[in-house]
Amino acid sequence: MEGDPLSPSDLPPKQHNWLPRLTPAAYRGFAAVHWQMTIDQRRQGWLTAEFHLRFREVLLHTLSRHDLISPIYCLMPDHMHLLWMGISHDSDQKNAARFFRRHVNTLLDQSLTGTRFQQQAYDRVLRQSNTGPDAVRELAHYIQQNPVRAKWVQRPQDWPCLGSMIPGYPTLHPLDDEFWTRFWKIRSRQISNAQTPPP
Repeated sequence: MEGDPLSPSDLPPKQHNWLPRLTPAAYRGFAAVHWQMTIDQRRQGWLTAEFHLRFREVLLHTLSRHDLISPIYCLMPDHMHLLWMGISHDSDQKNAARFFRRHVNTLLDQSLTGTRFQQQAYDRVLRQSNTGPDAVRELAHYIQQNPVRAKWVQRPQDWPCLGSMIPGYPTLHPLDDEFWTRFWKIRSRQISNAQTPPP
């Protein structure tokens, strides 16, 4: 569904009891990565409308700083899903994830003292062949269905903590009818600009 890891040979040696990671190069450039970040001990009670707004601010700074876009994210009561896609050769999602987690951990602790992410996020890097419209949209559908599968709502449209973040396009939402048509035009333009050498 999310695409296979690049290949077993891309995995670095295991350290501690952490999940295996691909080599750093897999997270750079125009990579597409599905991040799942879980709250330590699955603690709940931090997810509020105010937290969502502050989360969006941190997400905007993360994406702008690291040349990324997020066609969809979904905050759940004890974890969050984010799909990030690089828009330049300089994009580095591992650095972006560190920046994001540090600042969101501060928000979590302010919302509910002692709350923070588990030590390691889960991620799934999409193969280059699986970063086209069909594969990305299938993954986005999986993400948006999380609150439905968990029986919090009957439709994704009813979940208030689901959205997208594409710097410069504040009104785009992944459940809008024309979202994907607009999204791929924006992404194509951004990648083209990134690949065009300066005069």
